[in-house]
Amino acid sequence: MNLTRRLADLAVGFLVLILLASGALAATGLKTVSPDQQELILLNWSDYMDPGLVAEFEARHGVRVRQLYFGNDEERDRLVLQTDGRGYDLAIVDGTTLGSYVKRGWVAPLETDRIPNLRHIDPRWRSAHRSAEDHAVPYFWGTLGIAYRSDLVEKELSSWRQLFEPVESLRGKIIVLDDTRDLIGMALTTLGHSPNAEDPRELAEAEALLMQQKPYVQAYSYVTLDESSALVTGDVHAVMMYNGDAMAVQGHHENITYVVPEEGTILWVDYLAVMQSSPKKELAWKFINFLNEPENAARLAEYLYYPTPNRSAEQHLSPEFLEDELIFPSSELVERSTTYRTLSAQAMRRYATIWAHVTD
Repeated sequence: MNLTRRLADLAVGFLVLILLASGALAATGLKTVSPDQQELILLNWSDYMDPGLVAEFEARHGVRVRQLYFGNDEERDRLVLQTDGRGYDLAIVDGTTLGSYVKRGWVAPLETDRIPNLRHIDPRWRSAHRSAEDHAVPYFWGTLGIAYRSDLVEKELSSWRQLFEPVESLRGKIIVLDDTRDLIGMALTTLGHSPNAEDPRELAEAEALLMQQKPYVQAYSYVTLDESSALVTGDVHAVMMYNGDAMAVQGHHENITYVVPEEGTILWVDYLAVMQSSPKKELAWKFINFLNEPENAARLAEYLYYPTPNRSAEQHLSPEFLEDELIFPSSELVERSTTYRTLSAQAMRRYATIWAHVTD
C-alpha cells in the first residue's frame, strides 16, 4: 500500500464532496480556478506526493492539481462509493482493491499510447494484482513491518509474534494499523497461516490472538511522522508501519528501528488509476506520464523513501538509496513475502466482523 498511511482531515474531504455536488464551491471562499484553467482532482493519502513535482507539472501545463485525502483504504472506498466514482480524476488505489474498482466500472482502461513512460515500469509490479496491467500504473511498492524504540524495549524485535504476543512492559505501548487486511493478515502470518486465509478455523485463531493482544494496544491508528509522533516522544514503544514511513520518522529519533519480521510480510503495491467518470482523462494521463519521467520518478522516490517501480529511475538514485534494504528489500525477503489477493464475499464479511469485534 502506501504512504503512506497518515491521518487525513476527513471533514474537509466530506465538505468538498458536498460542495462539488451542490455546485456551491465558489460561494464558500475556498480557492477556485479560473474558467480557462483545468483542475485535476487526485484522491490520495496525505503526504504521499512531492509538492515540488506537482508545482512543476502545474507550471508546465497551466493547470492546478488539487488533492483530497483519505486516512485509510476503507475511508477511500467509502468516499468513492458515495459518488459512485464521480468527482475524482485520479485516485491512489491499493492493488488488493483495484479489481473491485474495475468491476464496478470506476476505473478507466489504460490508454498506453498516452503514457510513453510506461515502458520504464517494471513488469512485475504492473501485473502484481488482478486488473492492474490493463487499468492502472504502479505508483510505489514496499513492505509492512515493525518500527520500535530500541532504547525503550527489553529486547530487539524481530518477529510478528513479539508484537501480537507482547511482553508485559509493552502493555498500552503498541499502536497497530486501523486496516482490516493488514491487522488480520499479520495475525494470520504470526500463526503460520496465509495472510489471505479464508478457513473459518484459521480466522477464529487470528481473532483470538488479536483479542489477546488488545490490552497492550494503545490505539488502532497510524502514528504521525513528524517530531510529535508518539514513537518519537516515547508514548508508544512499537508500531506497525510501512517501510517508507519508518524511514521518515527515523529522521526524528536515532533510536527508532524498523524491521521486517522473520515470518515474512506483505508486499503492497499502490496504483495510480484514472477514474472512468473523469472528463479530464487526457490531463490525467499527462500527469502519470510526467511522474514517470525517470528523473521525476527518482525525485519522488527520494522524497517518500519508497522503492520506485520505475526501473529507469534507478540510474538517477544514489548507491546508498538503492542499497538500503529498508527501502529496497533484498530479493530473499521479496521471495518469502507475498501480496494480498481478493477475498470471497463471505470471507470479507468474516474479516469485517473480526475487525469490528477487536476494535470495539
